Parts: sequence; C-alpha cells; structure tokens
Amino acid sequence: MPSTREMILSEDYADIIVPLFPCFLNQYREQGAQVFNDYYGMIHYPLSERSFAAFFEEGFFYTTVPKLYTLLDTVNLDAAGITKVQNQPVLNLTGQDIILGFIDTGIDYTHPAFRRSDGTSRICGLWDQTVQSGKPPYDLEYGSAYTNEEINQALEEEDPYSVVPSRDDIGHGTALAGIAGGSTLPENDFNGAAPQSMIAVVKLKTAKKYLKTLFYVTGDAPAYQMSDIMAGIRYLLRLSEELVKPLVICLGLGTSQGDHSGDSPLDSMFSVTDQFRGFIGVAAAGNEAGRGHHYYGTALNSADYNSVEILVQEGTRGFCAELWGQPPEVYAVGFESPLGEVVQKIPPRLSYSENISFILENTRIFVSSEIIQTISGSQLIFIRFTDPTPGSWKIRVYTSSYNSGSYHIWLPITGFSDPDITFLEPNPETTLTSPGSAVSVITTAAYNAYTNSLYLNSSRGYTRTGQIKPDIAAPGVNVFAPAPRGRYTAVTGTSAAAAITAGACALIMEWGMNRTPSRIFNNAELKSLFIRGAQRRGDLLYPNREWGYGTLDVYQVFSALSSP
Repeated sequence: MPSTREMILSEDYADIIVPLFPCFLNQYREQGAQVFNDYYGMIHYPLSERSFAAFFEEGFFYTTVPKLYTLLDTVNLDAAGITKVQNQPVLNLTGQDIILGFIDTGIDYTHPAFRRSDGTSRICGLWDQTVQSGKPPYDLEYGSAYTNEEINQALEEEDPYSVVPSRDDIGHGTALAGIAGGSTLPENDFNGAAPQSMIAVVKLKTAKKYLKTLFYVTGDAPAYQMSDIMAGIRYLLRLSEELVKPLVICLGLGTSQGDHSGDSPLDSMFSVTDQFRGFIGVAAAGNEAGRGHHYYGTALNSADYNSVEILVQEGTRGFCAELWGQPPEVYAVGFESPLGEVVQKIPPRLSYSENISFILENTRIFVSSEIIQTISGSQLIFIRFTDPTPGSWKIRVYTSSYNSGSYHIWLPITGFSDPDITFLEPNPETTLTSPGSAVSVITTAAYNAYTNSLYLNSSRGYTRTGQIKPDIAAPGVNVFAPAPRGRYTAVTGTSAAAAITAGACALIMEWGMNRTPSRIFNNAELKSLFIRGAQRRGDLLYPNREWGYGTLDVYQVFSALSSP
C-alpha cells in the first residue's frame, strides 16, 4: 500500500477535499487522510477507480475537487504612506518580530533583499513542496522544510543549493516577498515595506495532470491546486505558533472557479481564523476586470431565454464555464452551436448531469447542475466543452417563474485557456478572484501611483452576494521588486498591491506590539484601521466596486488614531 506522501505526489491518485467528521482520520487512514483545520481534510483515491465522469455524477463533486489557482501578475511606498512611518522618529516602524508569510512560487533565498546586514538570512522557515529529499514539516507528509539555521548554513557554502535545494524559477514569490519585506539596500535604491520583518515561504508544487485535464487548463499559466494552498496555510500557522510571532499571510494567487461569495474551503479557512489575534490574511483582488471572462444576466419571464454568446477561437481544445444563481430563482440551460444546431432547454432537477453530442460537429458538452450547491446553497450549473467548433457559441439561459434575481457566468481565468475564450458582451464587475472574494481577508485592488488612476485590469467587486470588496486599493503598477539571481524587476498587478498591503499590516502589527500594554490585532480590527485611514477622492462615492474604501495610507491611520 502506498504511503500518504506517495499518494499526494502521484499522478495516479485523485485528491479529494472533504468536510471533517468524528473518526475521520481512522476511517480514511488507508486513503492517506490529512487534516487542514477543524473543518476540512483531504483523502486520496486511485484514478483507475474513478473516471472523470464520476467526479461530476456525484452531487457533491464540485466541493470535493480542488480548484485550480494561478499567479495574478505579469514610487509606491511613498504613495501608501509607508515611507513616512518608516522614517518618522517616534514610529520608526520596520516590521520587527512580525512574520510575513507567502504561498507562491518560492523565494531566491540567496538574494541580498532577504539578508541582514551581517549576511545572515531573514527567512525563518521555507517549505518547498516540490523537493522530496528533506523532512516534511509537522504533519504535512510531503515536501521539504528548512529552518533559518539550515538556510544560513547553505549561504556559507560555495554551492548553497547543495544544502537547501530550493529555487524560485518563476520569480513571482521572490518579487512579492521583496516588495512586502525586502531589506533596505541603499546601493540598489531598494527598500521593502517591512524591511526587518521575518519571512516565511511555501513553494507550491504544480497541480496534478488530472485536474488540469478535468478543467481544461491548456494555457501556459502555472496552475496550483487548492489543497496545496490550504496545506501551506496550515504550515505557516504552525510555524507562527512555534515561533510565538504574529503572522501576516500574503496571497498573490487567484481563480475564477467557485461561487465568488467567499464560501470555498480555502475562503472559509481564512474565515475560521478571522478573529484570531495575531493572524492577518491579505489577498489580491485579481486582474480580470478587462479580460472578458464574466457575464451578468437578470432573470426573465419563464417563457423566454437569454442568449449568452461566447467567442471561441480556432484551435480551442476545450474549456469550462460556471453559472451561479441565487434562490428563489431556478435556472436551466440550452445551447446553440456556431453551425446552428440547437439543444433545447434541459429541465432543471435537484441534481443531474448530462452528456450532449452534436450531429454536424464534433463538439461534446457535459452539463452538471446542483440547484442547492453543497456549501453555498446557491445553484451551480457546470458546463464543460470538448472540441468546440470555432465561432459564436450561445448558452440559452432559462429562468423559473419567479421573475426575479440575477445570475453570473465565469469563464477560465486569464492564462488557463489557449487561445483565450471571451464573452461577446462581458461585464467587468464581480470579477474578484478567490480568495479575494473571502469576506474575512483584506482584499486589495491595484492603482497607478504615478497617475493616481486605477489599474485597467484590477478586478472589481462586489462579491456575488453583495459583500463589499475590494477593501482597499494599493499601488500596483511598475512596483520595483527583487528577481531571482540577484536581479531586480518591475511588477504590475494586484499581487504587487497585496504585497505592499501585507507589509503595511506588519508595520501596524509591530506598532501594536510595542504599546504598553501591547495590542495584538485581529483581521477585522486591522481592516477597520485601513478603512479609517484610507485616502478618498472628492469626486467618488465610497465604498465602490473599483477602489473599495479608498487608497492605502498607513501614515493616515496613525493620524486618524491621534485625532480628537
């Protein structure tokens, strides 16, 4: 029988996220049971025993299958008020004794931006899920974890990678860690938001092939699965407990899969810890506003249908779309191909799945519907196109007799489809990616600090259920950042904005700890402080879908606190 590590790493085993229950570990011991938190765990099944169809035929399939996430990116500290609080004589905040955690592509731990003045590393923990030669951390069974001592030992070697064989080949994680917590390097004219913070990093392994096949990930964007991200959060929380230091997690990853209302297992993992003092979650809003991947429709008379057009280019092997609707309305779909073949309305039922073939073309469509989706209670219609004929595909959306409500359809996030799939009449609102749609995290939009204008593709709120998101906007255009092999680069996107915001969180957490008596903030309190200190333009109403409650200004937070 294979070990848990072997099942996690093997392409022959499917990873299944399941809600926890009494005796979970004992019941699923042979399936490599693992626990993420008090609410969710993971088990594994041989793919030979589970066809793709089986994932969809079970009524709870969507909840159990890990969703796929990708990277959200392709002088700003002054605009965010960070330079002022670093240099103000009384405040003099640098993030001392605060852990900045990153779940991303890893980190170039040899870069000067992550070293102290004496050359030692500021990285207090590194878990590389892709390296299996070392010891896994805590109870997580796979990958290799490295301590600060081991990283320092590596830095003393001629070949540091012979001791700590962890690299960031993409550079996204290195950039975000540097923006948030990079050391002050006058010779390179570089300074991170919290330059004396502690840094902890999780390098994610890539998603399994069966998931990329299941969701038709055909683009060149890296894909990471939800279960590995949730495991990364567990590692960072355990490390924070071990070191007895507050933790700020920065997530520059996102997906357009899911209910967009903050109810996914990953979103809920942040919600559970929302009231924990000393734990802050920061997430990028996403870069989907101008991509053409979201459609918004309103309910019509039951005798009518709304025709939603999707533009499919030559060479498209397949793609997935998700329709989400709120009760009391009940939705059904039909289809019209570019050649004019029509699939009439598929009658809605509590739970069903159906395979559809066409006479004049090779396209196949799989439709799975849950009128009451397991976690959110909303209706989900999952649609999977295989070998779609190029041209304009029409999804006919039918509504019940309630004649109220609205629905949303999302196509794959940018980078997951090659060539890109878009709506003919897209809607740029409600384009937040998960976990940016989670109510409990601090969600950041991106703006250009040089022109004071919103970044064109910065995802817009609100959530599907009307929760105010994003919370704040931070600089996210041409942000100076470290790059692998000792280099530097400019980063644009909401990930950069999230990194600046995470660094700002570390500064305020440090300020609270230095007070007498000390004050350890939770997520809700810190979010409220940012909102109170945000800069707001006189020509806009707040909160709004683009800017949230305004632009980040850490110095103004303290000004607001000191005002009578």
